[in-house]
Amino acid sequence: MLDSDSRVLYVGKARNLRARVSNYARPGGHSSRIDRMIRETASMMFLTTRTETEALLLEQNLIKQLKPKYNVLLRDDKSFPNILLSGAHDYPQIKKHRGTRKEAGRYFGPFASTGAVNRTINQLQKAFLLRNCSDSMFESRTRPCLLYQIKRCSAPCVGYIGVREYTDSVRDAERFLTGRSTKVQKVLANQMQAASEAMEFERAAALRDRIRALTSVQTAQGINPRGVTEADVIALHMDSGQACVQVFFIRANQNWGNRDFYPRVDADVSPAETMEAFLGQFYDRQEPPRQIILSDPIENSDLMARALGGKLGRRVDIVVPQRGEKAELVSGALRNAREALARKMAESATQAKLLRGVAEAFDLDAPPDRIEVYDNSHIQGTNAVGAMIVAGPEGFIKNSYRKFNIRGDDLTPGDDPGMMKEVLNRRFTRLRQEDAERDKGQWPDLLLIDGGAGQTSAVHGIMKEHGLDDIPVVGVAKGVDRNAGKEEFYRPGKRAFALRYNDPVLYFIQRLRDEAHRFAIGTHRAKRARSVTASLLDAVPGVGPTRKRALLTHFGSAKAVSRANLADLKAVEGISDRLAEIIYDYFQDR
Repeated sequence: MLDSDSRVLYVGKARNLRARVSNYARPGGHSSRIDRMIRETASMMFLTTRTETEALLLEQNLIKQLKPKYNVLLRDDKSFPNILLSGAHDYPQIKKHRGTRKEAGRYFGPFASTGAVNRTINQLQKAFLLRNCSDSMFESRTRPCLLYQIKRCSAPCVGYIGVREYTDSVRDAERFLTGRSTKVQKVLANQMQAASEAMEFERAAALRDRIRALTSVQTAQGINPRGVTEADVIALHMDSGQACVQVFFIRANQNWGNRDFYPRVDADVSPAETMEAFLGQFYDRQEPPRQIILSDPIENSDLMARALGGKLGRRVDIVVPQRGEKAELVSGALRNAREALARKMAESATQAKLLRGVAEAFDLDAPPDRIEVYDNSHIQGTNAVGAMIVAGPEGFIKNSYRKFNIRGDDLTPGDDPGMMKEVLNRRFTRLRQEDAERDKGQWPDLLLIDGGAGQTSAVHGIMKEHGLDDIPVVGVAKGVDRNAGKEEFYRPGKRAFALRYNDPVLYFIQRLRDEAHRFAIGTHRAKRARSVTASLLDAVPGVGPTRKRALLTHFGSAKAVSRANLADLKAVEGISDRLAEIIYDYFQDR
């Protein structure tokens, strides 16, 4: 369904199209949401698919892509971290992995948070002594690293453990991560007893520590259901036109954490519609488990199960338990959803009050829905970056944060107004291209700049050049003695002023500025760290990691490569005559 400007209002599917459209054409009996949608609809577009399953998948893809106004919309679609045991090495590495599963190896997850993965990897290293260093680091070691000294690695890099013994440790870790931990602990307990009887007390103590580490992982998981091996427990709570969906990840009979989501809904949307929309959008990017346990039934459970099973390549069961252990799991997830939504609603009420205070303090026409805060970070002009953070009625909008590498060659080192000019020029030039009509909610209602009168005046001039002087600009300066609590606020053409020391709006502005400062410094440090480890060879065309390693092995350093003659370059294994000429010409030109 499209409005008069061809914007998509709603995406839906129907087995019987005539009945579905006829239902919308009835003059009455609709909910207020459907009634508003029908009044705004100017035209309709139809797509046909071969099967209902294809229709379901297409519907969810279009909803995520187009974000229609009247559909239930999942606003957080970040991927979840996994544990990866790499498979392309004699001594596999254990590490955290997020994103597409392209690398060879075995994946275990998902985990609800990075913290849950880090804690589990930490304990698994204690229990199985697996390496977490990169392959290049592994190959370059000549002596054990600190992890060996603190008994978290068996030092395969220097041959302190053989391939067969290390492989046994990897298999034990896989057994543990797939829920067969009892056998692993029993084997370790037998080995500990045998070592003790042989009076090998150091070995017995090491095995004891490994058993304790395994027990620590199990107890840290929280709820560990006995009868549920692999499932997602999904509970929905709705109140006052808002919804919270709580997802618990159960893998290998262990709880690997939970995450809450707040889909966009209207007051008259049913739990069944909300739950079905959530499942379709959530599993668009996540791999579904063998079983999905729901708090509320959905209308097309068989269709959804077939669609998810087709993606997984095996059967997926969708159940709504009424009794037993699964019902208890749902009850616990539902309690978490209810409490999380109550906290979210309380925070939203406070946030709305603060935004009204911002509007009053800065003479805005209405409370801002989108505040953009800008800051720069550099050390005497080097590794300069700009950062933008965004806040609104729901708090910080982290998927809208942006970072800018300052590229201006004509900038004087430390020229903050010049850096800010480059950042804002790039930001609003792109925004005009992406949202010229200002109808996608990406335009700010207020700009906050970390700086005083000079910064504010420069930013106002930039906004005038873009014809955007209708967007309010406020500069936030540290004030007297650069002391928090004495901030001064600057607006173009107006006198500076300060807020009361204990004003909640002042604390709110401080939090926004500090978040922008944190994001800018983090970006700058990451860029600086990359520059420290950068090599002269990184910019040479045609030289990737393998050839760079070959050159460094042959010559000893990047500087020696840059000074090498053509004949020596051609003598390096893996470097063709043509590539040797490219490398030689590159450094001669420099």
